[in-house]
Amino acid sequence: MSLDWLIKIISNNWPMFLRGAGVTLYVSIIGTILGSLIGLMVGVIRTIPVPERGLKKILLKIINIILSVYIEFFRGTPMIVQAMVIYYGSAQAFHIDMNKSVAAIFIVSINTGAYMSEIVRGGIVSIDKGQFEAAAAIGMNHIKTMLHVVLPQVIRNILPATGNEFVINIKDTSVLNVIAVSELFFQTKSVAGNNFRYFESFAVACVLYFIMTFTVTRILRAIERKLDGPDNYIMMGNQMQV
Repeated sequence: MSLDWLIKIISNNWPMFLRGAGVTLYVSIIGTILGSLIGLMVGVIRTIPVPERGLKKILLKIINIILSVYIEFFRGTPMIVQAMVIYYGSAQAFHIDMNKSVAAIFIVSINTGAYMSEIVRGGIVSIDKGQFEAAAAIGMNHIKTMLHVVLPQVIRNILPATGNEFVINIKDTSVLNVIAVSELFFQTKSVAGNNFRYFESFAVACVLYFIMTFTVTRILRAIERKLDGPDNYIMMGNQMQV
């Protein structure tokens, strides 16, 4: 690697690198947020107790089958293939001309939602059954139990996994170059093609990816510590009453 070429590439092309990194962060942040909301919704629906008989049982079974197909399909196929099918396939089959940025966010969101739904479902199942029984005993339905009792605990428990999905999305946005989204990998490929210096160009991209993922990881760990609260604290009103 030539240090002179590295400095020259950075000095001449830093706006392209920053623009690509900005698009990568934008798609990753929006996609992770929307995907987490999809995962929460799907996870809550899939944990609704199924009655023994009646129309509600049939309806819930149909919904669960549809959601299971969605989860298995998007977890079982590569994002790069999903991008090709959704962007180019929808244009060819249904004449839908999607905006590239909208398509990128949509692809990342539904892909993340499939993974997050299983993470959320696992978090809900891990909550002690006694809490569900206590909520039912005071008249709470499933939705109220989720909103006021279960989800606050689940969100804290799945925060590390959510952060992991965020980091994965930052890296996996590189596959969106197949639909010409101008994220970091796409911009780096353009820079390398102009200079024919692939090693130096992608070395810069590696550093930028690392900075983004490292920063996100540290921020999420700080949020986790904030949610955990102090290790040592004195509860109010714990004095012995006489």
